[in-house]
Amino acid sequence: MQIEINRHLHVPLAKQIYQAIVDRIQSDLLEDGAPLPSVRSLSKQINVSLMTVVQAYNTLEEDGFIVRIQGKGTFIRKKEEKSFVKRESPFDWQLSVPDYLPRAQFSRYHQISARFEFFSSTIDPGLLPNRYLEQEIQRILAQEPRILSTYGEVQGDAALRQALSGYLRGKKIECAPEEILITNGTQQGIDLVARTFIGPGDIVVTEAPTYPAAIDVFRSRGATILPVPVDEQGMRVDMLGALCEKYKPKLIYTMPTFHSPTGTVMSTQRRRQLLDIAHDMQCLILEDDPWSEIYFEKQPPPSLKSMDPLGHVIYLKGLSKILAPGCRIGVLAAAGTIFHRLVAAKGNTDLGSPLLTQKAILPLLNSERMRNHVKKLRIALKLRRDMMTDLFAELMPSGVSWITPQGGVNLWLALPPQVDTEDFLIYARNHQITFLPGAACYPIESKHHFLRVSFSYMNERELQEGVRELCRAARSFIETTTAYRKTPVV
Repeated sequence: MQIEINRHLHVPLAKQIYQAIVDRIQSDLLEDGAPLPSVRSLSKQINVSLMTVVQAYNTLEEDGFIVRIQGKGTFIRKKEEKSFVKRESPFDWQLSVPDYLPRAQFSRYHQISARFEFFSSTIDPGLLPNRYLEQEIQRILAQEPRILSTYGEVQGDAALRQALSGYLRGKKIECAPEEILITNGTQQGIDLVARTFIGPGDIVVTEAPTYPAAIDVFRSRGATILPVPVDEQGMRVDMLGALCEKYKPKLIYTMPTFHSPTGTVMSTQRRRQLLDIAHDMQCLILEDDPWSEIYFEKQPPPSLKSMDPLGHVIYLKGLSKILAPGCRIGVLAAAGTIFHRLVAAKGNTDLGSPLLTQKAILPLLNSERMRNHVKKLRIALKLRRDMMTDLFAELMPSGVSWITPQGGVNLWLALPPQVDTEDFLIYARNHQITFLPGAACYPIESKHHFLRVSFSYMNERELQEGVRELCRAARSFIETTTAYRKTPVV
């Protein structure tokens, strides 16, 4: 188990060790019953004092993450396990093989399925142009039967990049086809940027909370992640400026438009201030834009990329979510040598994205069909958002609050402070409910009483039934938790 610590941070070393182990537990990288290194062994491995490791282990034990057995050692104990059983496995030897995965929480939650799916920020398949894309793929295969035996360009299909240049121009982003890279979804775009520009000890700034899969990627590169809080106007750029005076970041990762998980929108003024900071710091901005087409009341402000003449912004645009998640088409736009280095990284990764899926979505872009499709999506998703918020207002217990987004597909809920939504998720599974616990969205100091729910994946009937069940589960769990905390200890 490799634990990276940063002695230059204001976070105590014991807290960094604690967080590193919790991240691995919550990512299922450490199984229930798995042994941890002894205090002496771990202190020697990461070159810290015995007392520092003792403090970290004491906190882990107090929070129920580990159990100590006299004369045998220290073992992982997961919250969902009712009783601890020391695990014995023929694969125990594998624990001696070090890995460099400090965290993989998002993929863990992806593996949970349930009748009421509030976790997935994807759109109901019934709202997507599946039949059209099926016919388009059949047409392509009939006209170009050798396409399945042909590699595409590393940078992406030239015709698609030409069309995307026009599509981005409609968003006021001036970007030539030669400055566009097709990726296997925006997640690969995040990974390409991280593996190209981020290494051990580099400073990455993110919003807090933020997209958990981005945290996973940056942590896997050994980055030190510094969080900046979010309010109703997006990232607190005033706090970012103060942070940058002390630590020089290499990258700022942001979702300024319908931010995940909160749904907030960064104001135009803050966008300009963020670009000024990047210019002063000579650092990169990674702008992740999955949902700007899905606005309900008014169009969001222009993207950071459209306001950036100096090449600080690397722009990621996901098309899979609003067209076909199975196609995994993402767009990366950048300028100068930054872009050329990212193309090289893409070549090292997979030699280019599948050609068939690129050709399949090509006729849709910049077409009337596409414009009508997006308009219908806005109407359908606004109806579902309103249904969810109306039912929450009627049925959620007191002490629960939420942010009503002006676009995108997610709601960010705050439960009473005494509620841990990781525990609530275990309880909710008995009601066939899944969601994303808020703790997964924080890189350092987690806030455990938040959760993210999506209103986009289930159809309207399922969504209504699911929201009612979620409210019943929340009421029951909050009442039980509150009663337990009020019970006097004798």
